[in-house]
Amino acid sequence: MSMIALTVNRRAVQVSAEPRTNVADFVREKLDLTGTHLGCEHGVCGACTVLLDGVPARSCITYAVACEGAEVTTIEGLDDDSVTTELRAAFTREHALQCGYCTPGMLVSARDLVLRLPQADERLIRVGLSGNLCRCTGYVGIVRAVQSVIEVRRARNIAPEPDGGRKILGPVGSGRSAHDGTYRAERIRRAASEQTLPETASSVPAIPDFIPATVLKQQFSVAHPPGQVFATFDDIGAVAACLPGASLTAPPKPERVEGAIRVRIGPIVATFQGAARVERNPADMSGRIVGIGNDRRSRSLTQGEIRYRLVPIEQGTRVDLSIGYTLTGMLAQVGRPGLVRDLAARLIAEFACNLDHRLSGASASDATAAELNGMTLVLSLLRARVTRWVGRFAPSKDGTT
Repeated sequence: MSMIALTVNRRAVQVSAEPRTNVADFVREKLDLTGTHLGCEHGVCGACTVLLDGVPARSCITYAVACEGAEVTTIEGLDDDSVTTELRAAFTREHALQCGYCTPGMLVSARDLVLRLPQADERLIRVGLSGNLCRCTGYVGIVRAVQSVIEVRRARNIAPEPDGGRKILGPVGSGRSAHDGTYRAERIRRAASEQTLPETASSVPAIPDFIPATVLKQQFSVAHPPGQVFATFDDIGAVAACLPGASLTAPPKPERVEGAIRVRIGPIVATFQGAARVERNPADMSGRIVGIGNDRRSRSLTQGEIRYRLVPIEQGTRVDLSIGYTLTGMLAQVGRPGLVRDLAARLIAEFACNLDHRLSGASASDATAAELNGMTLVLSLLRARVTRWVGRFAPSKDGTT
């Protein structure tokens, strides 16, 4: 094993890896940066393209130990990059992606072209992207997307950068010799001192308001009067006990609650540590919970807002929910709105069942789920969908289908 110290997405890292480990496996397996995709693993398809010292390079055929001291930028590191932001919008507008597997590497290469080319020349763009293969689109939309970004930027008098901002020539890291013992020792020392995980969300002094990227509407009913349900919602410990995977990490305060929720989806396990503030309006039996949390292992951050209103009904109480959230980081790749919507419905069903047990006087252990198992929820969802699908073709009572 070799200790490798380099900079990944502007963050100094020091990680032990086998000498044969390539950069693609290094960022995916050691740093959970799975936006870099592996295709041919021979340096042909371009799906694994990343920036090494600012230059597009095939990460599947580049050894991580050869990048000692280099700056590596994956597609995740370009989230706030203005050129990549424009390219993403253009790719969507021009229908420049279908399955999306080649898209991370395609965006990295396209960004380099936008920086370098003085004008939107179709032939030069096709030559520049010839090392990035796509089996879906036919390239027409991709070329149009890159052309449109170049045209718009040149119209805004943004001049091309000579050599795309390249500062050195030669192999990756050649300007930062790994054989210089003094340099390497200093690099490792800096990485060790700088490699700290992001500040935990629970340490944030104030819970900020935000505009959710996705908003879901849900509702459920319980056979208990609104006053009893509203009083239970004031007991944060009781609410957490009813929510699968949730737990409190500190005694709740009127203005702040700190806790965690553990989620398992197949091999992916995430524990979001966070804090929230609770607002209540007894006049109309409504409330709002605004929170922020992060999973340190995947470096994923989420902000969430739950608005609820209790509505009296003949059988008890209907709880109307508005759930808004924003998810960034690695887990955003599995946080598709459609999947989240279906999982939320299953989660709320479990919460409602646990809440009903608690309101009926059941013990706390009877109303507690130890962990939110997303795979179980997904399988349950699939069974329900298959049942509905088969039902569409089942004969009715009069013999018709």
